[in-house]
Amino acid sequence: MDYVPHTPEEVGAMLDTLGLASLEELFRDIPERFRLKRLLELPPPLTEQETAVMMKGLGEENRVPRMTLMGAGAYDHYIPSVVRHVISRSEFYTAYTPYQAEISQGILQALYEYQSMIAGLTGMAVANASMYDGASALAEAAVLAARSLNRRRIAVAGTVHPQYRKVLGTYAWANNLDVVEIPYVETGRVDLGALEDLVDGGTAAVVVQNPNFFGVVENFAPVAALAHGKGALAIAGFTDATSLGLFAPPGALGADMAAGEGQAFGNPLNFGGPYLGILAASAPFLRKIPGRIAGATVDKEGNRGFVLTLQTREQHIRREKATSNICSNESLCALAAAVYLAAVGKNLKGLAALNARKAAFFRENLSGVSGFGFPFSGPVYNEFVLKCPDPGSINKALEQEGIVGGYLLEKDYPELSGTLLLCATETLSRSDIERAVSIIRRAAG
Repeated sequence: MDYVPHTPEEVGAMLDTLGLASLEELFRDIPERFRLKRLLELPPPLTEQETAVMMKGLGEENRVPRMTLMGAGAYDHYIPSVVRHVISRSEFYTAYTPYQAEISQGILQALYEYQSMIAGLTGMAVANASMYDGASALAEAAVLAARSLNRRRIAVAGTVHPQYRKVLGTYAWANNLDVVEIPYVETGRVDLGALEDLVDGGTAAVVVQNPNFFGVVENFAPVAALAHGKGALAIAGFTDATSLGLFAPPGALGADMAAGEGQAFGNPLNFGGPYLGILAASAPFLRKIPGRIAGATVDKEGNRGFVLTLQTREQHIRREKATSNICSNESLCALAAAVYLAAVGKNLKGLAALNARKAAFFRENLSGVSGFGFPFSGPVYNEFVLKCPDPGSINKALEQEGIVGGYLLEKDYPELSGTLLLCATETLSRSDIERAVSIIRRAAG
């Protein structure tokens, strides 16, 4: 885009309107030491062709990884080409948040389809039209539980993503809630005995991620039963939504709400965002769930149409009645998820099973190596924890081969020093995994 400067006449009109005599007077509130008294030392201007050549050269200096072994909340999944083709259509790509339903039928229909798919995958009665990301969605679910039951305690598993727990802590502070952490046992699963002791009549919700941050598959049904036994709600979290294609849906296991990250559904890694928060709930929370809900209806002539059925946000209703002050959703990311799920269809189950097998193959090929071990005995999905000598050196060796290594768990779990969280999705071939294993073995000496 060309830069169009203001004309002297426009600057004069602006100063007259402001009642100022000069630009110096306009900038008088800026301390003198911060004002630039000379022209910027910029290189001579380039033509469009020269600029393109220069930018291409800069781009070629990037070291693009050949593959990644890191998950920890962001997953490298194959995205069918149809996803980008659909979301790049101008009517979707440039559309703002659909406030006026009558002029946004295409977007509203897409959101309605997205909600229907998410409700089906989670086994819930209702899903909203997306939220910021998995961390805020999980925190919103916990706050919703506290307000619904008028209780102040949230019990969250230590195996929930560390960043999600930090966001939950911030939400809890803002809403005057107490958060207690449930420890884990040698399987890598939540300690049910400790959970039973921690949950009491003041507990609003029990939050457990499944599969958890260690990649271990939790046994969620007894967690939900324990929560319900004390009158609390059970919230099932997740970071890789493809797992919903393989395991029993949270609703069938007794969850009252399911919340987590939908990035795995057709959204690239993008250096950490934008991502897609998923929040689904059972029927009693239909009018309490934060965000928006798109619904289907008919007009006076009997034609099917779509509307924003519920908008429980402070921008739409009296602020004190709002369930949340969350100000937007992730419509384009939700559209990508809807297109992805429509394209993958029932093959999602096979895709999820492939991810589980890839991780199992990776884990098996690292077993039996001197100095290596697996701290947790529970079944895993996508990722697993490896005990190894000098994980930092292993990651450095992988990086030298153009591979993003594993996640150093000791940053968040000091008791797990000397461990790596490794991930394998369908994007890794058998030879990719074998090559990574070879590099890891050599790096370990």
